[in-house]
Amino acid sequence: MKRYLDYLWPIIGLVAVVWSVDLLWDKLKAEAGTDAAIEALLEQGSFWDNLRIVATRIGQKIAVIPTDAFLHAALATLVAYAALAWYDRIALIHIGKEKGISWSYISLCSFVTYALSHNIGASVFSGGMVRYRAYTAKGLTAAEVAVLVALCSFTFAFGTILLMGLVLIYEPEILRPLTRLPMASKFFAIGDGTARLIGIGMLAFVALYTIGSWLKFRPFRIGKFEVIYPRLPIVARQYLAAPLELAGAAGIIYFALPEQGNPGFMIVLGAFLLSFSAGLLSQVPGGVGVMEAVFLAVMPGIPAPAVFAALLVWRMFYLILPLVISLPVVLAFERDQLKRNTRIAPPP
Repeated sequence: MKRYLDYLWPIIGLVAVVWSVDLLWDKLKAEAGTDAAIEALLEQGSFWDNLRIVATRIGQKIAVIPTDAFLHAALATLVAYAALAWYDRIALIHIGKEKGISWSYISLCSFVTYALSHNIGASVFSGGMVRYRAYTAKGLTAAEVAVLVALCSFTFAFGTILLMGLVLIYEPEILRPLTRLPMASKFFAIGDGTARLIGIGMLAFVALYTIGSWLKFRPFRIGKFEVIYPRLPIVARQYLAAPLELAGAAGIIYFALPEQGNPGFMIVLGAFLLSFSAGLLSQVPGGVGVMEAVFLAVMPGIPAPAVFAALLVWRMFYLILPLVISLPVVLAFERDQLKRNTRIAPPP
């Protein structure tokens, strides 16, 4: 059975690559086909005609963005993905498995994990599959990988709660425009005072989590499974890594927005946290549609085409380019694993 499983995983990896390539093409067509006339051409044209239409449409949308904005967006992307790699490193330190696993290996694993999970959706499952393949090859058990995935997910949530709490305290009016959304009009129909109280509550959660680490809460046990409460050195790293990643991701959009009418980084950060979280909760790959709707609602002061162009730049830098780069990495890893399993397989 083990021999069959050794060949099954590379097949699963290949299916993931094919699925990702198809998803990548659908995503590009969706970004280009916002105009009804162009959408009709895409439905009737051949593959090469559609490829030309998509490329032309994308070029028109991003041509007005200055070059320095792209350079800043690229740097923000590097910051975000470096911080995401730090998520994995923090989790490995927490479970005591950081020795023997290089930063380059962690960074590559993290990059591929998030490149695939951000685009495919179901981030805990899809990201967990990549990490399971990568880290079990380094000697981690399935239970240890599960703890690693859980802590990485919590680090992201921790950063979101921390930054959103700060945004609501300093910019409580950010929730007002969301009442324009049909599904959210009642939920977000609150005053600025209530919004600030919610922000204070979020920061109180962060404080309680930190106090629990300081008091060294006992491990939580379910049968033989044990979850150890993160200690202060781990929490301190989470305070740095999570906001850094989220600020880097939001910075891509901030730099791509026009200067005229730009509400400032704090509002852009809040809009990103709300829209990206909504996209993740919807489980739509890449949050397509959901993220745009929330982001456009939060920022009515900027023309919709400019906001859409900035989100397109974000998708290019944060989602699509990492996906393109990660596909050969997945293929190379699975090819190497397949060769290794073939060499060590016993003769029939």
